[in-house]
Amino acid sequence: MSKSNNFQSKNQVSGRKWSNYYKAVANRPPRETLLTANRNCEIETPETKSKIAIDLGCGEGRDTVELLRRGWQVIAIDGEKEAINQLLKRPHINTNLLQTRIAQFENIQFPESVNLINASFSLPFCAPESFPDLWNKIYSCLRTGSRFCGHLFGSRDSWATDSTMNHHTKSEIEALLRLFEVEFLNEEEHLGKTALGNEKYWHIFHIVARKK
Repeated sequence: MSKSNNFQSKNQVSGRKWSNYYKAVANRPPRETLLTANRNCEIETPETKSKIAIDLGCGEGRDTVELLRRGWQVIAIDGEKEAINQLLKRPHINTNLLQTRIAQFENIQFPESVNLINASFSLPFCAPESFPDLWNKIYSCLRTGSRFCGHLFGSRDSWATDSTMNHHTKSEIEALLRLFEVEFLNEEEHLGKTALGNEKYWHIFHIVARKK
């Protein structure tokens, strides 16, 4: 996995226009976790058929666009209206396959029988008290044999002191994934910068997992 320079924490974003972040990450490629999950889906079910994906915390849409390009029906969800606006401005997207929703983590209602949930660098921004319920919803709405891909932040991440975010130890990550077949789990730590150029120590878990 490449090193990841993605978000400011919630406290750092306050007072800053989200458009600065969207501009900083514009035209970046889809995340490797999404590409890995999609390859595994295609190997397992190569025939063309209707498949539904949720892009949870879709941001400006770098992963949503890739899913649409591959023929997925996508429900793109983000808590920021500007994120959805930026997604809809992207050229050459198939809006016939796209639904968008503006919702905070604690208020999201998931559909049933989803084939893939992608959450790239979004779940850590769920409040700790709401995270267990959100994770249960993610698990419950996935069909057996369907996949989760995305990222969670580790306990040594610079933002672990932010009480509005959730962070996990390796053993806690393994517990969250106990009902999944883990296809990819990579723990990454390094000093780096955020998309907006601030110094940060990253502690990230990159995940692709198949519901048993």
